Amino acid sequence: MNQYPAWKYLLIVAVVVLGLLYALPNLYGEDRAVQISALGNFEMTEAVRDDVENALRVEQIVSKSIELNDDRLLVRFSDDEQQEKAAEHLRAHLGSNYSVAPNLAPATPGWLEGVGGKPMVMGLDLQGGVHFLMEVDMDTALRLARGRYEADVRNLLRTNNIRYKSAQLTPQGLSVQLRTEEDREKASSAIFSQLPELTPAYFETDEVFGIRFVISEDKITEITNTALQQNITTLRNRVNELGVAEPSVVQQGANRIVVELPGVQDTARAKRIIGATATLEYRAVCMGEDPFAAAGTGLIPPGCRLYYEKNGNPVLLNKRLIVSGEQLIDAAAGFDPTQGTPQVSVTLNNTGGNRMRNFTLENVNNSMAVVYVERKSVTREVDGEFITEPEVIERVISVATIQEPFGRRFRTTGLDSPQEASELALLLRAGALAAPVEIVQESFIGPSLGEDNIEKGFNSVKIGFLLVLIFMAIYYRLFGLVADLALFANLVLIVALLSLLGATLTLPGIAGIVLTVGMAVDANVLIFERIREELKNGNTPQASIRAGYDKAFSTIADANVTTLIAAIVLFTFGTGPIKGFAVTLSLGIITSMFTAIMGTRAVINLIYGRRARVKSLAI
Repeated sequence: MNQYPAWKYLLIVAVVVLGLLYALPNLYGEDRAVQISALGNFEMTEAVRDDVENALRVEQIVSKSIELNDDRLLVRFSDDEQQEKAAEHLRAHLGSNYSVAPNLAPATPGWLEGVGGKPMVMGLDLQGGVHFLMEVDMDTALRLARGRYEADVRNLLRTNNIRYKSAQLTPQGLSVQLRTEEDREKASSAIFSQLPELTPAYFETDEVFGIRFVISEDKITEITNTALQQNITTLRNRVNELGVAEPSVVQQGANRIVVELPGVQDTARAKRIIGATATLEYRAVCMGEDPFAAAGTGLIPPGCRLYYEKNGNPVLLNKRLIVSGEQLIDAAAGFDPTQGTPQVSVTLNNTGGNRMRNFTLENVNNSMAVVYVERKSVTREVDGEFITEPEVIERVISVATIQEPFGRRFRTTGLDSPQEASELALLLRAGALAAPVEIVQESFIGPSLGEDNIEKGFNSVKIGFLLVLIFMAIYYRLFGLVADLALFANLVLIVALLSLLGATLTLPGIAGIVLTVGMAVDANVLIFERIREELKNGNTPQASIRAGYDKAFSTIADANVTTLIAAIVLFTFGTGPIKGFAVTLSLGIITSMFTAIMGTRAVINLIYGRRARVKSLAI
């Protein structure tokens, strides 16, 4: 007799029912939608919702629903035309204080969402959008770190009243030259006690007692890892402010970042936002000095630096910063109420606010300049080879007279356009990159190509599935129909797990499903052929069923475990599309083991297991 205990049947039924439940959201499709998110200190409230509803009504744009969820507003539409019109109108109506992004929203019923039901997340190759592979300039990150150590060492020497000849950066680290051996011992002790990550080495020349400090390997690793993680965080902040529905910013390798922006069609703006390294510096104007004479002769007064305004006029600014973008905590674009020109309203932290207040108290009627600093990578051809070098662009965007003291909050004017003000505010809010990044690979997938990929991918699954169903039903008869039932349950479980886990379905992921269809039925072929061999050897039908499942199990397990190991390796070392293939393949292996062995055994037991005598099997 071949029978399962009741708990096994209940387990199989429960798994299949849950699989159907969580696969169900994928049948409802998606609505065209516009997602609205608040930027800066602005909040998403019922008043904003009412404002959006009135704005659409005035333009006679019909929406299906307007939903306020947490910190975003989701407006659903019935077609692409209404969605596009609404997005254009709302961008103009809401201004730069809110991001407006068209996307697709699941049309899952509320009762299904209540139990955690959600559709599969479509990958970039299926949904369309932009893919960037970015490389972080670690040399610049280390150079900036050495610059910070130089400042720290100088401060320590001054604090401890240690006289020194020079403290300057070298390609290897930092070199400090002192007058006496006693000073060198004091300096070494003071610096190493506060900065143990700097390894000292002594050297001597005529009348110079020197120390070379080299950053330890562990600290270098920490600096590069920190730079990478800070860049990932900054890029996520920038992408979030672009209003992308399902952005992806992940690390790849030791110095690369993958950015995927589903649904984004303006690639130029996306590159400009995520690749820029921009900040502001506030500096005092060197009063009483002639900038034109300095520019003409090249003789710069002590303590000053030569900058240029946008119109090309030179201006001399103090080398010492008042505040920089590092002290900035918020920025919002707008218009000057008196002149109507674009401006950025800036809010500093307490430290920056105190420094600005102290400076403006002492410098009323003097001038202060706002310097825009942008760091980017530039590729040049040198002797037939392309070399990428970091480039720093500094320009004075505003020079103004301080009329009265101010502190944490003030305005920056002198911008060329509302778009420039909006993008500068976005970059300042999102923070500066720890080191420049270079886009080493980019790809753009249009929405029509994505829909074509979905159609062709799903057609391949359907064709493969139907061919396998027909073959199994003809060749193995009743047992083949049982295998077909298990194959259907297997597909349902794969879709349910992808939906439940929030895994991203990519085009290679669909290939993984197609491969799983073949592998799932392969297990049943092994079982059924073993049953037929047992029947040919003269065993009874009941004994043949039992022997077929028992003896084929080790072969099936060996093949599936080997493939699962390969899938894990692909997931560990592969990039996005390869990971998608590995995920669906891994899930398919697990579900096929369950349906092809336990599931078909349960159905066969129900058909034949309760009979005392079975003369033949329909196999």
